Amino acid sequence: MMTKGKVYLVGAGVGDIAYLTVRAKKLLSTAEVLIYDALVGDDLTELVPEDCLKLDVGKRGGKVSTPQEKINQLLVAYYCQGKQVVRLKSGDPLIFGRAMEEIKALQKADCDFELVPGISSVLAAPLLAGIPLTDKSLSSCFAVFTGHQPDSLNWQALANIDTLAILMGTRSLPTIINNLINAGRHPDEAIAIIHNCSQPGQKFF
Repeated sequence: MMTKGKVYLVGAGVGDIAYLTVRAKKLLSTAEVLIYDALVGDDLTELVPEDCLKLDVGKRGGKVSTPQEKINQLLVAYYCQGKQVVRLKSGDPLIFGRAMEEIKALQKADCDFELVPGISSVLAAPLLAGIPLTDKSLSSCFAVFTGHQPDSLNWQALANIDTLAILMGTRSLPTIINNLINAGRHPDEAIAIIHNCSQPGQKFF
């Protein structure tokens, strides 16, 4: 009798194994197939059994990457083989990832799957830098956006939000700053830049 497969869409968190959830660690320890992103640390991929098949499908800007359709096909194929598949995604699976495309592919193929949350850098990076996203006196709300497509954002609305958290915004930072100032944000307002959150090379500017 064929073993029933299952796909787990797991958040790897911010990279440091210390911040990996207990649920994620348990699933990695029993995975038969690991399909993981480029930003997932080596120490996390070493948590799987020795005989686990490990597939690096990470996407990095400007480099050759695995097409999303291929990733979808891999998830469905290994599920149909009765494998316990861990799809390890950096941060949280549903924050600026492409998990919904994978979920739709799994649903279309009638595959059993489970979502496992991870700690997003949206929350962890400011915290590790000692920066509160909300504050009783300074900030009653915050918004999160990615810097990949600045032209598609409502800058007038964003300029009126107390605190802004920007992911993947290094390349477009000058454009983001100019758009905010043009929309009414004060040019002297302080900003923080955080690189490699939770990693040995973590830097705050």
